[in-house]
Amino acid sequence: MTVFYGKQVVPVDYEAEVSQRLLEASLAGDLRSALECIADEFVDVNFVGAVWLKCRKSEVVLRDESPSEVVFDYEEFKTDVTALFLAVHSGNVALIKKLLSVGADVNQKLFRGFATTAAVREGRLEILEILLKAGASQPACEEALLEASCHGQARLVELLMSSDLIRPHVAVHALVTACCRGFVDVVDTLAKCGVDVNTTDRLLLLSSKPSLHTNVDCPALVAAVVSRQVAVVHTLLKVGARMNVKVRLGAWSWDTNTGEEFRVGAGLAEPYAITWLAVEYFEITGAILCMLLQHFSPNTAHHGRTLLHHAILCGNAGAIKVLLSCGANVESPVKTQKTEFRPIHMAARLGLATVLQCLTDSGCDLNSRTDTGDTALMISAKYRQEECLQVLAMAGADFGLVNVAGQTVHSLATNMWSHSFQQAVLDVINSGKVPKSSNFAVFCPLIFVAQTGDTEALKVLIDLGEINLDYQDDNGFSAVMFAAIKGHVEAFRLLVYAGADVKLFNKAGETAITLSKLNQHHDLFEKVMLEFAIQKGNRNAGGFYALHCAARHGDMDAVKLLSSRGYDVNLPDADGYTPLMLAAKEGRGSTCKLLISCGANCEFKNPSGETALSLARKKYGGRKNDAEHVILDELARKLVLGGSYVQKHTKRGKGAPHRKEIVMVGDRGVLRWGKSRRRNVICREAEVGASPSFERNRRNRGDADIPGIFRVLTTKNKELHFVCNGGSEMAELWVRGIKLVTREAICV
Repeated sequence: MTVFYGKQVVPVDYEAEVSQRLLEASLAGDLRSALECIADEFVDVNFVGAVWLKCRKSEVVLRDESPSEVVFDYEEFKTDVTALFLAVHSGNVALIKKLLSVGADVNQKLFRGFATTAAVREGRLEILEILLKAGASQPACEEALLEASCHGQARLVELLMSSDLIRPHVAVHALVTACCRGFVDVVDTLAKCGVDVNTTDRLLLLSSKPSLHTNVDCPALVAAVVSRQVAVVHTLLKVGARMNVKVRLGAWSWDTNTGEEFRVGAGLAEPYAITWLAVEYFEITGAILCMLLQHFSPNTAHHGRTLLHHAILCGNAGAIKVLLSCGANVESPVKTQKTEFRPIHMAARLGLATVLQCLTDSGCDLNSRTDTGDTALMISAKYRQEECLQVLAMAGADFGLVNVAGQTVHSLATNMWSHSFQQAVLDVINSGKVPKSSNFAVFCPLIFVAQTGDTEALKVLIDLGEINLDYQDDNGFSAVMFAAIKGHVEAFRLLVYAGADVKLFNKAGETAITLSKLNQHHDLFEKVMLEFAIQKGNRNAGGFYALHCAARHGDMDAVKLLSSRGYDVNLPDADGYTPLMLAAKEGRGSTCKLLISCGANCEFKNPSGETALSLARKKYGGRKNDAEHVILDELARKLVLGGSYVQKHTKRGKGAPHRKEIVMVGDRGVLRWGKSRRRNVICREAEVGASPSFERNRRNRGDADIPGIFRVLTTKNKELHFVCNGGSEMAELWVRGIKLVTREAICV
């Protein structure tokens, strides 16, 4: 056709134009415009043109352990359509009838399918009937059936099945598809229409747990189990679906000789029964597995294993609960040529704490052994399964057992995992549960905690009151000894105050106190014992000398308190030191003075021949210090008040010396060497050595500078010279004592 426009001639495809207008009118639902286009003799009612179309679509959403869910949505896209397709899509019955009456092709296939497909997709039952009566072909009906099975349109499925145009294999495919999507009404309708529910079909099976995305030949029941469609499974079983099928959808395999498991990937394992499929693709309520177990025993073996072993391998605690409730044997062993183990051992090795909890709750033997004598607790330690170890410990598994190789739970926790093992056990104790041990020589909870130094766990054990605080291991070590060795001061404190006996000896003859001295924090341990002695009055406990400790640390209050309680200030410790010696050794002058006031003897010697004075001097390398002054004062006071024989010179050395006993009268400050009042003098000065006049008078006799000479000047300016035994050191002591006693008498 040609159209003249001005002087220009323009060719136009009028047939395409009017046909396109028909499409647009059909899309808009404009019946009047559509009828006008149909009335045009040039219109092509089967013309295919492109329009923007908003279509309904379905999508399968996978859920872990829950039924797959079909969600519906709409999408808009540009696609090829016919007027009939658009009329069906929009549900315009009048337009559909008109189009069909003028020759619209009901079996024309487009990108989005046949007109029947569009009717099913949008749920148009009346329109589908019209299309069927209009001569819908077998391909159109079969495609519509598959679409109906995807969208859950049971009434439309029934209508299509009544057309007698659906071939059996297509009907089966629709059935399996509906099973996957959970459209139980569609499944029921197809079954009533005579579709064989036991025929296999190839389709894409999907699962998120375990991950599955593969094309498989399977019957409807398998598809329903994998998709976890409970109602569909129930319907299929009711209509006679066979359960004696073998399925190749497993992800696990194992060596029947060694027992070793392999994850081969979903669909690659050996074929197994439908019940095994229900375990691996477990539905969260357990309804599917329960239905199947009404027809099968849960203890039937498959390559040496039962359903319970498979549920453990799949790590599915829900399936395990269902199996146990249905009579599964919780002690069912796996026996191979090389190994033998039980479900509890398997769960411990795989680190499945939740599964392990299910098994322990069911009353399984916590201490059952493998062929090598390992318990589940040992396996948890060997494979570093901290949570499993805690579950078993809380359930009461025995830490005191030994396997064939002589290994224990504790020894199997290697150095790399020892800290985590310790923390796992401590967490159990802190929760209020004492780990069970049938043999304390293998594992003693108290000793274990003492070695770690965890005070919170130790408090729990002590408060429970079920523990022997003085238990000693094979070498004689107690908990308090281990605390001392490891340097755990606070743990040591808790044990001591709880009543642990620090007097106990190990096989080497050591006590907790002697062991604490080997630690760099031994002073802190001594303070703990000192505090305990002050509060409880425990004397000389296991080699600990409270007064000696207080003296060495210069704790004046403690020294006063302990000495007032009758502690012997002159008692030597295990090394032969008295409290005074230890105070002197540390240069604690005030403490020495206090001890002396309480009766401490300055002249005692230790096995090395050392005295308090020599120890005080040794501390500072000969330099004067407070402790030395205090001890010298005491020795000097004791010397002059006790008196001693000396050589007394007369007339400033002119006369012959004669032997006299001199002594100080303390309360009067008088130096006396006879009964006459003339021989009782008060000293104004005292010095070591001779005066110049004495030296002149004795020079010719050769004894002017004799060792041990000292002189005093009385208050009456009389100068007296004495020579004592012991040389200049003793002379210094006499001078010190005379000055000290005289000063004290004057002050009084």
